[in-house]
Amino acid sequence: MEILKNGELKSQIRDYWGKRAHDFSALRKHELHSPMAEKWEEEILPFIPENRDIQILDIGTGSGFFAVLLAKIGYRNVTGIDLTENMIREARETARMEELQVQPTFLVMDAENTDFPDENFDLILTRNLTWTLPHMSDAYREWHRILKRGGLLLNFDGNYGEEDEKEEKLLPKEHAHKNLREDLKLQHRRITESLPGSHMKRPASDLQMLQDCGFSKITVDFGLSGRIYKEVDEFYNPVPMFALQCRKR
Repeated sequence: MEILKNGELKSQIRDYWGKRAHDFSALRKHELHSPMAEKWEEEILPFIPENRDIQILDIGTGSGFFAVLLAKIGYRNVTGIDLTENMIREARETARMEELQVQPTFLVMDAENTDFPDENFDLILTRNLTWTLPHMSDAYREWHRILKRGGLLLNFDGNYGEEDEKEEKLLPKEHAHKNLREDLKLQHRRITESLPGSHMKRPASDLQMLQDCGFSKITVDFGLSGRIYKEVDEFYNPVPMFALQCRKR
């Protein structure tokens, strides 16, 4: 399979998720009103201040799950960014449907090269994004730049480059990956093969990159999937996830 290069790779990522935005959003809207929402709250809230005025950035927000989740809890300064315009459109619609007191801000923006000023956020969080980035170390360096001193990065991710097609066959029929068109599956495989993160030893590689960028108090939690995905249902993720947590000195 031909390996995609740099600009072409990012263009294919944008195209792929643009095509999937509507169906992906429907699943995340359902997740917001399922027991999964409370499970994610339990993973996030113990690590972040109760001060509802902190500045929060959800990177790779997709259809806005984390951003809306935190806004529903009462956090008033939440921003979500995504490379894909269709995803941002879905995120805004998701937030409008929730009738939140304060709407999150959603922007089309590249996670590796944002438009934010230095030391702007108290918390950056992201789910299943880092592995999709063509330049992972550049992204970590950028996130370090826009975090305030003492700010927290929460990164929930997995080794998706090692995903086994046999595991997909075990998923329930209502699972999103079971209903993916063949052309999208092919595009996804081509993107996955081209991503540097698919060929790294993770999270060991992440730990080194985070240290090199100047992050401190770096921890990794391998128990995430066991707490979140206890049942094989439409939300189930067969790839074991890990949670990276670190702070800017």
